[in-house]
Amino acid sequence: MHMGASVPDLVAALETRGFKHLGRDARRWLSFEGPLNTSAGQLACDLSVDPNFFELPIVKLKEIPASLRPIAPHIGGTGGICYLAANTVVIDIFDPLGQTLRCLKEAEHVLDNVLKNEMVEDLAEEFLVHWFSRYCYVDGADFQPGAVPAFCLISRQGTRIPVVTEDLVRASKRLDTIGAVTDREQIPAFVVNTTAIPRPLLGHWPPEIVADLLSWQRALDARCAKKIQQRLTEAYQQSKKDAVIFIQSPQMSYGFHVHFDDSVLPEAKRRDARGTELLYSFRITRLAAVRIDASYIAQRNTPGQKMLAGKNIVIVGCGTIGGYLADLLVKAGAGLRGGQLTLVDFEMLLPQNIGRHRLGLPYAFFSKAEGMKIMLESESPGVEVRALSVDARHAHIGKPDILIDATGEEALGHWLTANYVATMPILSVWIEGPGTAVRALLKESPDGACYRCLSTYQQLGEFPTVKGGVPYIMAGHGCEGLYVPFPSTVSVQAAALGADMVAAWVNRRNEATLKTRVIDPSFEIATADCNPPKIKDCPACSS
Repeated sequence: MHMGASVPDLVAALETRGFKHLGRDARRWLSFEGPLNTSAGQLACDLSVDPNFFELPIVKLKEIPASLRPIAPHIGGTGGICYLAANTVVIDIFDPLGQTLRCLKEAEHVLDNVLKNEMVEDLAEEFLVHWFSRYCYVDGADFQPGAVPAFCLISRQGTRIPVVTEDLVRASKRLDTIGAVTDREQIPAFVVNTTAIPRPLLGHWPPEIVADLLSWQRALDARCAKKIQQRLTEAYQQSKKDAVIFIQSPQMSYGFHVHFDDSVLPEAKRRDARGTELLYSFRITRLAAVRIDASYIAQRNTPGQKMLAGKNIVIVGCGTIGGYLADLLVKAGAGLRGGQLTLVDFEMLLPQNIGRHRLGLPYAFFSKAEGMKIMLESESPGVEVRALSVDARHAHIGKPDILIDATGEEALGHWLTANYVATMPILSVWIEGPGTAVRALLKESPDGACYRCLSTYQQLGEFPTVKGGVPYIMAGHGCEGLYVPFPSTVSVQAAALGADMVAAWVNRRNEATLKTRVIDPSFEIATADCNPPKIKDCPACSS
């Protein structure tokens, strides 16, 4: 603790608060014990302080008061007080003494409110913290009530980890991708819906057997409890080993794993037990859902926004821009829920391309379109990708919701516009010069400029990219070896600009149709984001 205060300073300051320094704990943190002051009196606690103060101090009650048992908001099962969320505060490493005292005061404030029963409502928000016992993989969302496909992953030690899914094959592929154990066994599983927001049951928590679980559910939603009992009876008729009940509530989903081979009844009594006496005696394991479905992974980081799921999207060009762009669009939901991502590129990926391509050396000498399809479907099982390794002028692309030209080839861009602009939006994305800037143009409105219109404007000196013009630089040797040099970071930024504009399009945000991002800091942007108008009698978009 050399930043702003020494260990003796901290020890002295805490001694004035009645804390005693005990030395270092197993993690080499500074260890103290002392009182927490509340309106109900003093409660003894242990205090652990990170000597470098990169982490919040840990405050733990030595003994949990009877009034806070078996469960209380912000109080962990071993007495730890959750007084601040570590990722919601900025820790000042240069003021460890002041920060420690403020954290201690905040812990006292939270504990005092808990003792006054002023934070009971927080139990609903903290439900999963108090519910968690083991994870359950969930591949899907908004399941229909009733039976659902499920299986258990079985470890070498015999541990059974449930998996609930919409599609057994797809779930297996996704688990293969993350390296899950291969021993699997199908089990009965049922989804039950409830209108109740779950919260722990004060007085008896957590539920350990079916009887406890049903008593708790009856207090929340009697109809749900009745349905759970019905589904457990069905499951027991199907399997004498185990089953899963998955509960969908308005705010979250959770479940439990019932073990039909593990009863709390003595063996002699169990042999004669029938009906609910036996059913209620089975032990359960509480389950917290770990979503592994592609839709959730795509949606999680953009809540409230529309995904690309369900859309048919075509990317022409799977090179330095198109490869990264395809990856970003899949992460945004492309190819899911009946949608499809079509990749069009007749070129082969050569070793010299790899330095600025999404694909790596394992895909050398593959068709770029086929290589991207393999990679995307491997990394995101369940995504629907179609590869067309043909010249775009000969490709049968159908009727996509949007066509993206990521080739950077001006003549092809004009051809695509002339042939498709009447029936679909077209987004063109390209790199200016040797990575000087990246640009993108969306042609959707009849009054907006197309890619050919912009080319005409630029020939007239309008809508320039950067002040002073874009430099012309080539590298390589000979007619066939020449290329425009720029690093992969430029390709990624072009793809990101394209992905942002696709997101704006699907969410119907009214944004500029022409966007420019200057990459080379030695240049200054010449045209702010804007909406260039269509050129009258443009040969590409007027017919």
